[in-house]
Amino acid sequence: MMRIALIAIACLLIGAPSLPAAEHPTYGPELQGFDYPYEVQRYSFTSQGSDVTMAYMDVKPQSPNGRTAVLLHGRNFCAATWETTIAALSNAGYRVIAPDQIGFCKSTKPIGYQFSIQQLASNTHALLTSLGISRPIVIGHSFGGMTTMRYALMFPEAVERIVLVNPIGLEDWQAAGVPFVDLDQQLKAEKATNFDSIKRYEERFYYAGQWKPEYDRWVEMQAGLWTGSGTEAVTKVQARIAEIIFTQPVVHELERIAVPTVLFIGQLDRTAPGANRAPPDVASRLGNYPELGRAAARRIPNAKLIEFADLGHAPQIQAPERFNAMLLEVLAGR
Repeated sequence: MMRIALIAIACLLIGAPSLPAAEHPTYGPELQGFDYPYEVQRYSFTSQGSDVTMAYMDVKPQSPNGRTAVLLHGRNFCAATWETTIAALSNAGYRVIAPDQIGFCKSTKPIGYQFSIQQLASNTHALLTSLGISRPIVIGHSFGGMTTMRYALMFPEAVERIVLVNPIGLEDWQAAGVPFVDLDQQLKAEKATNFDSIKRYEERFYYAGQWKPEYDRWVEMQAGLWTGSGTEAVTKVQARIAEIIFTQPVVHELERIAVPTVLFIGQLDRTAPGANRAPPDVASRLGNYPELGRAAARRIPNAKLIEFADLGHAPQIQAPERFNAMLLEVLAGR
Protein backbone atom coordinates (compact mmCIF):
# COMPACT_ATOMS: atom_id res chain seq x y z
CA MET A 1 0.00 0.00 0.00
CA MET A 2 2.86 2.37 0.88
CA ARG A 3 4.48 1.69 -2.52
CA ILE A 4 1.20 2.39 -4.35
CA ALA A 5 0.77 5.64 -2.41
CA LEU A 6 4.27 6.79 -3.31
CA ILE A 7 3.71 5.99 -6.98
CA ALA A 8 0.44 7.95 -6.94
CA ILE A 9 2.13 10.98 -5.38
CA ALA A 10 4.93 10.80 -7.96
CA CYS A 11 2.40 10.72 -10.79
CA LEU A 12 0.63 13.76 -9.39
CA LEU A 13 3.90 15.65 -9.14
CA ILE A 14 4.92 14.71 -12.68
CA GLY A 15 1.57 15.73 -14.07
CA ALA A 16 1.41 19.00 -12.13
CA PRO A 17 2.47 22.18 -13.95
CA SER A 18 5.92 23.36 -12.92
CA LEU A 19 6.02 26.50 -10.78
CA PRO A 20 8.24 29.43 -11.72
CA ALA A 21 11.57 29.66 -9.95
CA ALA A 22 10.26 32.47 -7.77
CA GLU A 23 6.58 32.91 -7.00
CA HIS A 24 6.27 36.66 -7.40
CA PRO A 25 3.53 38.61 -9.20
CA THR A 26 4.04 40.30 -12.55
CA TYR A 27 2.38 43.51 -13.70
CA GLY A 28 1.52 45.27 -16.95
CA PRO A 29 3.71 47.85 -18.73
CA GLU A 30 2.06 50.67 -16.78
CA LEU A 31 2.00 48.69 -13.53
CA GLN A 32 -1.49 47.39 -14.21
CA GLY A 33 -2.48 45.05 -11.40
CA PHE A 34 -0.64 46.92 -8.65
CA ASP A 35 -2.97 49.10 -6.58
CA TYR A 36 -2.01 52.59 -5.39
CA PRO A 37 -3.25 53.95 -2.05
CA TYR A 38 -5.19 56.81 -3.68
CA GLU A 39 -6.97 57.42 -6.98
CA VAL A 40 -4.59 57.61 -9.95
CA GLN A 41 -5.21 60.43 -12.41
CA ARG A 42 -3.50 61.05 -15.73
CA TYR A 43 -2.01 64.10 -17.37
CA SER A 44 -1.75 63.68 -21.14
CA PHE A 45 0.58 65.91 -23.14
CA THR A 46 2.93 65.91 -26.12
CA SER A 47 6.65 65.68 -25.47
CA GLN A 48 9.41 65.27 -28.07
CA GLY A 49 6.72 64.66 -30.68
CA SER A 50 5.17 61.77 -28.74
CA ASP A 51 1.83 61.59 -26.94
CA VAL A 52 2.61 60.61 -23.36
CA THR A 53 0.65 60.24 -20.15
CA MET A 54 1.90 61.02 -16.67
CA ALA A 55 0.16 59.19 -13.84
CA TYR A 56 -0.22 61.01 -10.52
CA MET A 57 -2.13 61.08 -7.27
CA ASP A 58 -3.74 64.35 -6.19
CA VAL A 59 -4.76 64.03 -2.55
CA LYS A 60 -6.71 66.98 -1.17
CA PRO A 61 -6.91 67.48 2.61
CA GLN A 62 -10.12 67.84 4.58
CA SER A 63 -8.79 70.98 6.30
CA PRO A 64 -6.50 72.76 3.79
CA ASN A 65 -3.63 74.90 5.06
CA GLY A 66 -3.13 76.50 1.64
CA ARG A 67 0.17 74.72 0.90
CA THR A 68 0.99 71.97 -1.59
CA ALA A 69 3.65 69.28 -1.31
CA VAL A 70 4.95 67.47 -4.40
CA LEU A 71 6.58 64.08 -3.80
CA LEU A 72 9.08 62.78 -6.36
CA HIS A 73 9.98 59.07 -6.26
CA GLY A 74 13.32 57.33 -6.69
CA ARG A 75 14.38 55.00 -9.49
CA ASN A 76 13.57 51.77 -7.64
CA PHE A 77 10.44 53.31 -6.16
CA CYS A 78 7.09 54.68 -7.38
CA ALA A 79 4.63 57.33 -6.21
CA ALA A 80 2.92 54.60 -4.17
CA THR A 81 5.96 54.18 -1.93
CA TRP A 82 5.16 57.61 -0.45
CA GLU A 83 1.86 56.29 0.96
CA THR A 84 2.52 57.01 4.66
CA THR A 85 4.00 60.43 3.90
CA ILE A 86 1.00 61.32 1.72
CA ALA A 87 -1.34 60.43 4.59
CA ALA A 88 0.71 62.41 7.14
CA LEU A 89 0.90 65.52 4.95
CA SER A 90 -2.77 65.35 3.97
CA ASN A 91 -3.85 64.96 7.59
CA ALA A 92 -1.79 68.06 8.40
CA GLY A 93 -3.63 70.12 5.76
CA TYR A 94 -1.31 69.87 2.76
CA ARG A 95 -2.54 69.12 -0.72
CA VAL A 96 -0.26 66.36 -2.00
CA ILE A 97 0.74 65.65 -5.61
CA ALA A 98 2.68 62.41 -6.14
CA PRO A 99 3.51 61.73 -9.82
CA ASP A 100 5.14 58.83 -11.59
CA GLN A 101 7.75 60.24 -13.94
CA ILE A 102 7.53 59.46 -17.66
CA GLY A 103 9.31 56.12 -18.11
CA PHE A 104 8.37 54.86 -14.65
CA CYS A 105 5.67 52.85 -12.92
CA LYS A 106 2.14 53.79 -14.13
CA SER A 107 3.29 56.39 -16.67
CA THR A 108 4.06 56.03 -20.39
CA LYS A 109 7.36 54.41 -21.36
CA PRO A 110 8.33 55.85 -24.78
CA ILE A 111 11.20 53.72 -26.08
CA GLY A 112 12.74 56.41 -28.31
CA TYR A 113 12.51 59.19 -25.71
CA GLN A 114 15.62 61.28 -25.08
CA PHE A 115 15.67 61.16 -21.30
CA SER A 116 17.37 63.81 -19.20
CA ILE A 117 16.93 65.10 -15.68
CA GLN A 118 15.97 68.45 -17.23
CA GLN A 119 13.23 66.80 -19.29
CA LEU A 120 11.75 65.07 -16.25
CA ALA A 121 11.83 68.34 -14.31
CA SER A 122 10.11 70.11 -17.22
CA ASN A 123 7.44 67.39 -17.36
CA THR A 124 6.81 67.82 -13.64
CA HIS A 125 6.53 71.59 -14.04
CA ALA A 126 4.05 71.14 -16.89
CA LEU A 127 1.91 68.84 -14.72
CA LEU A 128 1.88 71.28 -11.82
CA THR A 129 1.08 74.20 -14.13
CA SER A 130 -1.87 72.25 -15.54
CA LEU A 131 -3.15 71.83 -11.97
CA GLY A 132 -2.75 75.52 -11.17
CA ILE A 133 0.00 74.91 -8.63
CA SER A 134 2.59 77.70 -8.62
CA ARG A 135 4.92 77.47 -5.57
CA PRO A 136 4.83 74.03 -3.98
CA ILE A 137 7.18 72.38 -1.54
CA VAL A 138 9.05 69.77 -3.60
CA ILE A 139 10.20 66.69 -1.72
CA GLY A 140 12.43 64.27 -3.62
CA HIS A 141 13.84 60.90 -2.63
CA SER A 142 16.88 59.22 -4.24
CA PHE A 143 16.62 59.80 -8.01
CA GLY A 144 13.64 62.03 -7.18
CA GLY A 145 16.02 64.11 -5.05
CA MET A 146 18.28 64.51 -8.06
CA THR A 147 15.26 65.63 -10.09
CA THR A 148 14.18 67.99 -7.29
CA MET A 149 17.56 69.74 -7.29
CA ARG A 150 17.36 70.16 -11.05
CA TYR A 151 13.78 71.45 -10.71
CA ALA A 152 14.94 74.07 -8.19
CA LEU A 153 17.75 75.14 -10.52
CA MET A 154 15.42 75.44 -13.52
CA PHE A 155 12.35 76.93 -11.81
CA PRO A 156 13.54 78.74 -8.66
CA GLU A 157 10.58 81.14 -8.67
CA ALA A 158 8.17 78.20 -8.78
CA VAL A 159 9.35 76.53 -5.56
CA GLU A 160 8.61 77.41 -1.93
CA ARG A 161 11.35 75.11 -0.65
CA ILE A 162 12.87 71.69 -1.35
CA VAL A 163 13.43 68.68 0.86
CA LEU A 164 16.02 66.14 -0.30
CA VAL A 165 15.75 62.62 1.13
CA ASN A 166 19.00 60.70 0.52
CA PRO A 167 19.28 62.17 -2.97
CA ILE A 168 21.61 60.64 -5.51
CA GLY A 169 23.76 62.90 -7.66
CA LEU A 170 25.78 64.28 -4.73
CA GLU A 171 28.94 62.76 -6.21
CA ASP A 172 30.28 62.34 -9.73
CA TRP A 173 30.76 58.57 -10.10
CA GLN A 174 32.34 58.81 -13.55
CA ALA A 175 34.89 61.39 -12.37
CA ALA A 176 35.61 59.19 -9.36
CA GLY A 177 36.69 56.34 -11.64
CA VAL A 178 33.57 54.25 -12.26
CA PRO A 179 33.79 52.94 -15.84
CA PHE A 180 31.07 53.91 -18.31
CA VAL A 181 28.92 51.21 -19.90
CA ASP A 182 27.04 51.75 -23.14
CA LEU A 183 23.30 51.25 -23.61
CA ASP A 184 23.69 47.72 -24.97
CA GLN A 185 25.56 46.60 -21.87
CA GLN A 186 23.12 48.41 -19.60
CA LEU A 187 20.18 46.79 -21.39
CA LYS A 188 21.70 43.38 -20.72
CA ALA A 189 21.83 44.20 -17.02
CA GLU A 190 18.24 45.47 -17.00
CA LYS A 191 17.00 42.28 -18.68
CA ALA A 192 18.64 40.22 -15.93
CA THR A 193 16.82 42.19 -13.22
CA ASN A 194 14.38 40.25 -11.05
CA PHE A 195 13.07 40.12 -7.48
CA ASP A 196 16.21 38.51 -6.08
CA SER A 197 18.65 40.87 -7.77
CA ILE A 198 16.70 43.97 -6.68
CA LYS A 199 16.43 42.70 -3.11
CA ARG A 200 20.15 41.85 -2.92
CA TYR A 201 21.11 45.31 -4.17
CA GLU A 202 18.74 47.15 -1.84
CA GLU A 203 19.64 45.06 1.19
CA ARG A 204 23.34 45.72 0.67
CA PHE A 205 23.34 49.39 -0.35
CA TYR A 206 20.03 50.80 0.92
CA TYR A 207 19.51 49.16 4.31
CA ALA A 208 22.97 47.99 5.47
CA GLY A 209 21.73 44.40 5.67
CA GLN A 210 18.76 45.34 7.88
CA TRP A 211 15.92 43.86 5.85
CA LYS A 212 12.29 43.80 7.00
CA PRO A 213 9.55 41.66 5.41
CA GLU A 214 7.46 44.76 4.65
CA TYR A 215 10.10 45.92 2.15
CA ASP A 216 9.29 42.90 -0.05
CA ARG A 217 6.12 44.58 -1.30
CA TRP A 218 8.08 47.38 -2.93
CA VAL A 219 10.60 44.96 -4.43
CA GLU A 220 7.73 42.92 -5.89
CA MET A 221 6.28 46.12 -7.36
CA GLN A 222 9.49 46.86 -9.24
CA ALA A 223 10.35 43.28 -10.16
CA GLY A 224 6.79 42.66 -11.35
CA LEU A 225 7.13 45.62 -13.72
CA TRP A 226 10.55 44.52 -15.03
CA THR A 227 9.47 40.90 -15.64
CA GLY A 228 5.85 41.52 -16.69
CA SER A 229 4.24 41.83 -20.10
CA GLY A 230 5.94 45.18 -20.77
CA THR A 231 9.46 43.93 -20.10
CA GLU A 232 10.76 45.05 -23.53
CA ALA A 233 9.74 48.68 -23.06
CA VAL A 234 10.55 48.78 -19.36
CA THR A 235 14.10 47.46 -19.75
CA LYS A 236 14.92 49.69 -22.72
CA VAL A 237 13.66 52.78 -20.94
CA GLN A 238 15.40 51.93 -17.68
CA ALA A 239 18.69 51.40 -19.50
CA ARG A 240 18.41 55.01 -20.67
CA ILE A 241 17.48 56.16 -17.16
CA ALA A 242 20.56 54.41 -15.73
CA GLU A 243 22.69 56.27 -18.28
CA ILE A 244 21.39 59.74 -17.38
CA ILE A 245 21.80 59.04 -13.65
CA PHE A 246 25.45 58.21 -14.31
CA THR A 247 26.21 61.05 -16.72
CA GLN A 248 24.16 63.94 -15.25
CA PRO A 249 25.10 64.43 -11.57
CA VAL A 250 24.08 67.74 -10.02
CA VAL A 251 26.97 67.84 -7.56
CA HIS A 252 28.81 70.48 -9.59
CA GLU A 253 25.94 72.98 -9.27
CA LEU A 254 25.00 72.80 -5.60
CA GLU A 255 26.08 76.40 -4.90
CA ARG A 256 23.50 77.59 -7.46
CA ILE A 257 20.49 76.19 -5.56
CA ALA A 258 18.83 79.38 -4.34
CA VAL A 259 15.67 78.06 -2.66
CA PRO A 260 15.46 77.03 1.02
CA THR A 261 16.73 73.45 1.27
CA VAL A 262 16.58 70.72 3.90
CA LEU A 263 18.49 67.44 3.57
CA PHE A 264 17.23 64.29 5.31
CA ILE A 265 20.08 61.78 5.30
CA GLY A 266 19.97 58.19 6.54
CA GLN A 267 23.53 57.58 7.66
CA LEU A 268 23.65 53.87 6.78
CA ASP A 269 23.03 54.52 3.08
CA ARG A 270 25.81 53.48 0.69
CA THR A 271 24.00 53.88 -2.65
CA ALA A 272 26.41 54.49 -5.51
CA PRO A 273 25.24 53.69 -9.08
CA GLY A 274 27.99 51.83 -10.89
CA ALA A 275 29.91 50.85 -7.75
CA ASN A 276 29.37 47.18 -8.60
CA ARG A 277 31.50 47.60 -11.75
CA ALA A 278 34.13 49.88 -10.25
CA PRO A 279 37.59 48.74 -9.07
CA PRO A 280 37.48 47.84 -5.35
CA ASP A 281 39.54 50.85 -4.27
CA VAL A 282 37.11 53.17 -6.10
CA ALA A 283 33.95 51.39 -4.94
CA SER A 284 35.05 51.59 -1.30
CA ARG A 285 35.07 55.40 -1.46
CA LEU A 286 31.63 55.82 -3.03
CA GLY A 287 28.21 56.27 -1.47
CA ASN A 288 29.43 57.61 1.88
CA TYR A 289 26.21 59.43 2.74
CA PRO A 290 27.35 60.85 6.09
CA GLU A 291 30.11 62.70 4.22
CA LEU A 292 28.01 63.44 1.12
CA GLY A 293 25.14 64.94 3.14
CA ARG A 294 27.41 67.19 5.20
CA ALA A 295 29.35 68.35 2.14
CA ALA A 296 26.09 69.17 0.30
CA ALA A 297 24.72 71.06 3.32
CA ARG A 298 27.88 73.19 3.39
CA ARG A 299 27.70 73.98 -0.32
CA ILE A 300 23.96 74.66 -0.74
CA PRO A 301 23.36 78.20 0.55
CA ASN A 302 21.57 78.19 3.95
CA ALA A 303 20.78 74.48 3.76
CA LYS A 304 19.75 72.56 6.86
CA LEU A 305 20.80 68.96 7.52
CA ILE A 306 18.88 66.32 9.48
CA GLU A 307 20.64 63.00 10.04
CA PHE A 308 19.10 59.64 10.94
CA ALA A 309 21.95 57.67 12.51
CA ASP A 310 20.28 54.26 12.33
CA LEU A 311 18.53 54.51 8.93
CA GLY A 312 19.55 53.92 5.33
CA HIS A 313 18.50 55.05 1.87
CA ALA A 314 14.74 55.25 2.44
CA PRO A 315 14.01 56.62 5.95
CA GLN A 316 10.38 57.27 4.97
CA ILE A 317 9.97 53.51 4.50
CA GLN A 318 12.22 52.29 7.32
CA ALA A 319 10.81 54.53 10.05
CA PRO A 320 7.72 56.26 8.61
CA GLU A 321 6.34 57.68 11.87
CA ARG A 322 9.67 59.23 12.86
CA PHE A 323 10.36 60.50 9.34
CA ASN A 324 6.89 62.00 8.89
CA ALA A 325 6.94 63.68 12.31
CA MET A 326 10.29 65.30 11.52
CA LEU A 327 9.11 66.35 8.05
CA LEU A 328 6.02 68.05 9.46
CA GLU A 329 8.14 69.86 12.06
CA VAL A 330 10.51 71.11 9.37
CA LEU A 331 7.69 72.31 7.12
CA ALA A 332 6.05 74.07 10.06
CA GLY A 333 9.32 75.92 10.69
CA ARG A 334 10.02 74.29 14.04
